[in-house]
Formats: sequence, structure tokens, C-alpha cells
Amino acid sequence: MGKTNPDEKILSYNDVVLRRSDLDILSGPYFLNDRIIEFYFSYLSSCSEEILLVPPSIAFCIMNYPVGQGLTEFLEPLHLPEKKLVIFPINDNDDVSEAGGGSHWSLLAFERNANKFFHHDSNRGMNSIHAKRLYNAVVGFMSVSSSATKPVYQDCNSSPQQMNGYDCGLYVLAIARVICSWYGEKDKDGDKMWFSAVQEQVTPYVVARMRNEILGQIRDLMPIK
Repeated sequence: MGKTNPDEKILSYNDVVLRRSDLDILSGPYFLNDRIIEFYFSYLSSCSEEILLVPPSIAFCIMNYPVGQGLTEFLEPLHLPEKKLVIFPINDNDDVSEAGGGSHWSLLAFERNANKFFHHDSNRGMNSIHAKRLYNAVVGFMSVSSSATKPVYQDCNSSPQQMNGYDCGLYVLAIARVICSWYGEKDKDGDKMWFSAVQEQVTPYVVARMRNEILGQIRDLMPIK
């Protein structure tokens, strides 16, 4: 039997191309890469046009965009002022020459009614500096009016914590899923935010199961050969 090619394209989903190596990452206890997170964000994006889940590569570019070099034009296609909920994946990579680097993922979510950015980190706030960097880059672009009240930043200290050194990306996906579900049900909860839902639903057991769930979703979408 011939060896499988890790670079073989197995699925094209919206604008995301997955390769054989991505299945290997999901099959074992490995750190999630940009492509898997972008795939699942794209998968979740179908729930509402009012929600924007920003791909990792775009979030990385925003966080590291050179000051004074046209960030407005870069952000315009995202239509940030039109979105009620915006979710960014945060990576601790400081090497702008290596977009797929880094060793930890967290999540930054903007909720328009609260006019706040909330940072969820599964490893004791490890990415707070990077999350605040992205917040500072985008905070001035969330409204159509320059006179609007500036959104504030908040670290969510009650965020579920990972039990190992490689599941941070899965926690990002699990939390993003809960937040999107909360948004669809929020009228029933009045002014309550998603924090209690995240604490209740994002458990080590649920996170561990997500690897197989995402694998199943990918295989269901793969073309039949």
C-alpha cells in the first residue's frame, strides 16, 4: 500500500481548504492549526448573518498590522459596524513572518448590546497581552460613528480551564459554539450574557469529544471517491 500524502487536499469548504494532515491533527492529542479553526468558524458562521467569526489569519493580520498603513481598508470587507456579535481567535504568535506559528489559542468576542469585548482564555490569561493588542487595533472600527461610546475590554476570569497543554484550540471552538447558540436564544434570557452557559457546557468531556465530532463533520462533507 502506498503512503498517504499529508498535503493531499481532502475538502474545500467555503473558502477553507483542508488537507490530509489536518485529519491527523484531529485524530491525536495535538495543538489545532489555523485551518481547522477556520473550518469550524466557517461551519458556525451559517447560524446568523449578524454574527462574524473571523478567520485566524485575518485576526493575526489585524493584531500585527503596521500602524498607519491602511487598516481601515483592510477591515472594510468585514463590515464590523453591521455585526451584532464578532468572535476573534487569538494566537500568541509574535513572529509576523510565520502566520501559522504560536503555541496557545484563546477567544475574544465583541457583543454590541453590551458594547464590550470579552476575552476567554483556557490557560489562566496567558493570551491577555495579545487579546488587548487586537482589541486596541479594532476598537475604533466597531461603530459607524466616531462619537459613539468606546467599547471596553474585559477578561473573563471564570472561563473553563484546559486540563492539558494542547486542547486550547478546542476550547476556543467549544466556547465559540456556545456563544453562537446563546446569541440565537438570547431573547429568552433578557440581558444575561453567555458566561453561565459557557461554564456549564464547556467541560473537559465535551471538549475531548469535539475532536471526533469535527472529524465526523469533515468526513461527511468530503466528496465520495
